[in-house]
Amino acid sequence: MTRIAFYGSSLLSSYWNGAATYYRGLLQALAMFGHDISFYEPDAFDRQAHRDIDPPGWARVVVWEASARGLSRAAARAAEAEVVIKASGVGYEDDTLLQEVMGAARPGALRIFWDVDAPATLAAMQADPDDRLRRLLPSLDLVLTYGGGAPVVAAYRALGARDCIPIYNALDPESHFRTAPDPRFEADLAFLGNRLPDREARVEEFFLRPARALPEMRFVLGGSGWEEATLPRNVRLLGHVPTREHNAFNVTPRMVLNVARDSMAQTGFSPATRVFEAAGAGACLITDAWEGIEMFLEPGAEVLVAQDGDDVIRHLRATGADAAGEIGARAQARVLAEHTYTDRAALVHGILKNRIRQTEHAS
Repeated sequence: MTRIAFYGSSLLSSYWNGAATYYRGLLQALAMFGHDISFYEPDAFDRQAHRDIDPPGWARVVVWEASARGLSRAAARAAEAEVVIKASGVGYEDDTLLQEVMGAARPGALRIFWDVDAPATLAAMQADPDDRLRRLLPSLDLVLTYGGGAPVVAAYRALGARDCIPIYNALDPESHFRTAPDPRFEADLAFLGNRLPDREARVEEFFLRPARALPEMRFVLGGSGWEEATLPRNVRLLGHVPTREHNAFNVTPRMVLNVARDSMAQTGFSPATRVFEAAGAGACLITDAWEGIEMFLEPGAEVLVAQDGDDVIRHLRATGADAAGEIGARAQARVLAEHTYTDRAALVHGILKNRIRQTEHAS
């Protein structure tokens, strides 16, 4: 049994934490391969007041005080593990946490940086030769990324990483599946996502502009931060939608929308968690266009792709409820066959097994 110390944003709360579903699905599946996982998350951003799962049986969750003392105590526990993983975007003194965690790792431990926002992380490193992560990269054994494909792999290697492997988002069939519709989410098109500066213009183009152009249709907007936004009359604002309600949110509307952040769309090969959540529920998904979508779903048959707001309008007008249901059913079948977290965990398990063996042989 391999002991893994994983330092991330939060496993217990999805509140202002887009990586929650990714962590939960992947780590639960990884535990099935016999790994003993301890997840260390800071008490930050009021997440502990918005927990949406209980501490799971498949991981030991340690909530540490967001202070210098709390950080040091949590980082010191990296010495207990054979594999030490620091994720990006933990949310409290990330650079210091990275340095202390990797410094505390025992000799021979596998040291991994797991990037859940590669475009932003790479941009920061490329802009600053003294960036803490950039300086530490050559000393780390491996970088794993939430997505990004060949462009991200090449960029990481150019900055000194020994190796970089994308571990894409996926579906957890036990968490995201077809369920009964909920009248709260009835709409022609629904979008779920927090209001972020580098996504707002795309939400305007792909969601709000179609809403204004189609006043006879109903639109639903979920996520935090939209309270001050100017919305068309036919857009109903929900606020934060807990993870436990995502299945109903995805299955109820005629269609659901995925909108990537600017950096993710430009990088490509970065399917958001929402893509697999929606497909797992059998939803008809409209996604903004990004390179690599065909690796995950077939455009036109399993997902509808929009280059701009006009394409969203066209899809809404041309795709009735029956056709939308058929697209959703095909998407669900595809992700169940090829894109579950068990598939991704098998890849990670193989990587860890091989790297640990190499380290043992080297010593």
